[in-house]
Amino acid sequence: MNTPQSKPSIIPPLEEHDEAEQQAARLPRRLLRIEIAPWTIFTVMLIIVGLWLFIRLLPVMLVLVGALMIAGTLSPAVDRLERLGVRRDGGIAIVFSLLFVLTSLLFVLIVPELINQVKSVISIEPEMRERLAQWLARSPLSISLAEALRNVHYDTLFKSSAASVLSFFTLVVESIAYGVGAIFLALYIMLDRDRLRGAVFAVVPRTHHIRLSRILVNLNLIVGGYIRGQLITCALMAAFMFILLTACGIPNALVIAVFGGLADVLPYIGIFITMAPAVAAALPFGMVITMVVFLLMLAYEEFESRVLVPVVYGRAMRLPSSMVLLALIAGATLFGIIGALLALPVAATILMLIDTLRVELPGETEQIADTKNREKDQSSEQEYTRRTDGMPAEQASAIAFKISGQRKKEENQAEQ
Repeated sequence: MNTPQSKPSIIPPLEEHDEAEQQAARLPRRLLRIEIAPWTIFTVMLIIVGLWLFIRLLPVMLVLVGALMIAGTLSPAVDRLERLGVRRDGGIAIVFSLLFVLTSLLFVLIVPELINQVKSVISIEPEMRERLAQWLARSPLSISLAEALRNVHYDTLFKSSAASVLSFFTLVVESIAYGVGAIFLALYIMLDRDRLRGAVFAVVPRTHHIRLSRILVNLNLIVGGYIRGQLITCALMAAFMFILLTACGIPNALVIAVFGGLADVLPYIGIFITMAPAVAAALPFGMVITMVVFLLMLAYEEFESRVLVPVVYGRAMRLPSSMVLLALIAGATLFGIIGALLALPVAATILMLIDTLRVELPGETEQIADTKNREKDQSSEQEYTRRTDGMPAEQASAIAFKISGQRKKEENQAEQ
């Protein structure tokens, strides 16, 4: 009878195990040391300090951004006057004087009537609220809303929101002060344009001057085009609402139109904020007037988004709809209304930087157009180096802007 053979043991004897432990104990221990370079520590500390200063000086940064946006908006008008033979200082004085006169005229012509209509709205508000409640009470679905409108008590509301109203007026005063500061800062920036530009170019290596000038030229087009487009579209929206509501016999049309023009600043979201007061004001005048106001407002909004916005903005804002919506949500989440207003130019600037700096995104292959643009960059840099050899930074920056501006014109002509 065969007996199974015993398998060899894989467990080492106890004596061998103890000997291995003794040998390991006699060996010197290896220490794992993590060393951080001083430059890394300095960089991290610099980033932390920079973020802290940015948060602390956020109002100042917003004033600076506002000043740059004002300067970018008014610079084309000043440049056009320069081409007509007007000195730059005189052109700046003319543009700012016209801006001041037009703003004063708007305030003188609109603000008194606006205040009167606001008072009128407040005086007839109980009657309008009752008529709106009666209209809502006709349907079983909205009868609860009608009862809620009838039971609104303003005394309690004002008492509970007194602190909020005070903080709101404080915010308004601060915003006006910051706005005035931004206007004066923009004036100084435009007057000292050459020296400021020369200072920036003096700290940047000469090999990057052409690319820097292209970035600044494109940034000026984005900011200026965005602000001018917003002003035009908002003014046209306010004018259309005023004409429509006046033709329909709806009172206080100026107040509603001014509110609608301001709300039109926000794309996608602005349409709901714009249409809501106009339709609500038309409800007490019957279903026919309400439907006319609703449909015409909807038609104009479609006309604005499909026809007017591409014509007014031109190629300054080339953003897909998904990025527009994402930028608005991110901007509003981070900085509220101001963030929503700055979201689109910031998103357009990021795309412009990626394109100008030739940043290769993951999965992207170089196209023929990219190769040609790189060759043009090298040619422009060689021409700039030849023309500015031994020249001060202030004069060299002017030549860099001239080369970049001429190339931008050629690109726009080729795209057309």
